[in-house]
Amino acid sequence: MTAAYKQERWSLNALFPGHESPEYADAMKKLEGSIESFEKLRPELDLEIDEKDFLKIVTELEEITKQSNRLYGFAGLWFTEDTQDQDAQALQARIEQFLVGLQNKTLFFSLWWKELDQATADQLMAASGDLKYWLEEMRHYTPHTLTEPEEKILNIKNVTGFSALITLYDSITNRYSFKVDIDGEEKDLTRGELMVYARHHDPKLRSAIYQELYKVYADDGPILGQIYQTVARDWANENIDLRKYNNPISVRNLRNDVPDKAVDVLLDVCQKNAPVFQRFFDLKARWLKTEQLRRYDIYAPVVAQADKTYTFQEGVDMVLDAFQTFDPRVAQLAEKIIADGHVDSEVRKGKRGGAFCWSVDKDLSPWVLLNFQGTADSVATMAHELGHGIHALLAADHSVFTYHSSLPLAENASTFGEMLLIDKLLSEEKDPAVRRDILFKQVDDAYATIMRQSFFALFEREAHKMIKDGAIIDDLSEMYMENLKKQFGKAVSISDEFRWEWVSIPHFYHTPFYVYAYAFGQLLVLSLYQRYQKEGDSFKPGYIKILEAGGSKAPAAILAESGIDIASQDFWQGGFDVIGGMVKELEDLPIE
Repeated sequence: MTAAYKQERWSLNALFPGHESPEYADAMKKLEGSIESFEKLRPELDLEIDEKDFLKIVTELEEITKQSNRLYGFAGLWFTEDTQDQDAQALQARIEQFLVGLQNKTLFFSLWWKELDQATADQLMAASGDLKYWLEEMRHYTPHTLTEPEEKILNIKNVTGFSALITLYDSITNRYSFKVDIDGEEKDLTRGELMVYARHHDPKLRSAIYQELYKVYADDGPILGQIYQTVARDWANENIDLRKYNNPISVRNLRNDVPDKAVDVLLDVCQKNAPVFQRFFDLKARWLKTEQLRRYDIYAPVVAQADKTYTFQEGVDMVLDAFQTFDPRVAQLAEKIIADGHVDSEVRKGKRGGAFCWSVDKDLSPWVLLNFQGTADSVATMAHELGHGIHALLAADHSVFTYHSSLPLAENASTFGEMLLIDKLLSEEKDPAVRRDILFKQVDDAYATIMRQSFFALFEREAHKMIKDGAIIDDLSEMYMENLKKQFGKAVSISDEFRWEWVSIPHFYHTPFYVYAYAFGQLLVLSLYQRYQKEGDSFKPGYIKILEAGGSKAPAAILAESGIDIASQDFWQGGFDVIGGMVKELEDLPIE
């Protein structure tokens, strides 16, 4: 039994007491002073600089980055608490403007470093210790780097361009409410509250909530679609036309430090394995006594039953018990995040939907946003986001530049955490019917994390191309429907309102091409978890080592140490073989 915890709003006091506090104002002044001191070091950057002086400059840049992260982290976290709060909106805009001005004053360092001859760079990197990979990775951007005046203009433009568009999108969509009749009573729900019923046993209610969801988004579809078109054009203008990347997704691949080839192989293998999930949906249709599954039904429970719910305390206990079984240290780190008051688990109007983990400062526990609904999904989401937090805390011994892992590996600990929770539930559950339901949910979740996300990435890849060629919003909606038809084949019927689903996916707006990281992470974890089940305790030190590496090495290098080749079709296919085995196990069960 853990300490007593209740659903509550997080505390940002570890950062600042408030946006108008003297501490926040003093931090901004201190950062300005640090920047002024850093600018005076510019003349020292020449070919004759020695390792000691170079590392002193980098250390000062680390401190500047840490100060900036705290200021921006407070503003960003406060905004997500209530995206309709005008003071929070104003602070986020103001701090972004403030920080971009300061960022432009430190830009000279990265530009000098990228242009440095290789021999001198190698000499300085050899003496840089934990910073070596960060320095090496920075030089990968040399072919895509512009002149200093051009880089400064782009930084300024992004504050009132891309970033402003994202804030606008969030402000529009997070004010939405959804009206649905539940048990004879019309309820006014947030998106998070609404989507609880996607797994409800009543098929009429499932269809009603999806119809309401996309009716509301469709009403603003032309506006949200225009925002997306502008985001995609901005992405192309900067990255394709100016920076000369090969294609839009290559930008994300370089930021993830994952080769284009590896991502292409991943997405190709995902497309080829769509029939695995189509088999699963055919099976689910038979359990639901229907000829064909509707898109409304893909997360439906296979038998009508009372929807089990959990208190927040029960959810915490379940997650920490699962982590404790794997490694007490992992459970202790998760509990620290909760005990520090860094989890916002309440459901509130205006609060950002979904869930995330934000590691603001390596010396502080990360902040975790949940919209805890008491469902099994909510408990799994808690395990997922706390997994992110554990990952950050395990890597906290690295530099501020190297403790964050790249996106594909960032989904490793989170997804592994979910699997630990499921494994714990399966190990303790004796009822065959409940075990069956857990197995069905595992495949449901694998679909949501792998197939759904990879087809999202395929949509993005095509959408960016179409927008550049002049596609209108209706063209994108039609292409999205074709994407769904390829994904589901004949196994699932798709109603017309799903043509607006794409405007409801925040990742398309916030972080283009982020989504393939989920498929990468889930398939990777399926492989790792298989090894854990075979090797037991001997697996744990190597796995913890992967997490402790953070972002101190390239993802391919970190995984190669565990014998994993991310450019291999066989590796990715291995994950689908595990899923295929789960589907086969379910197919062998007698249908009730």
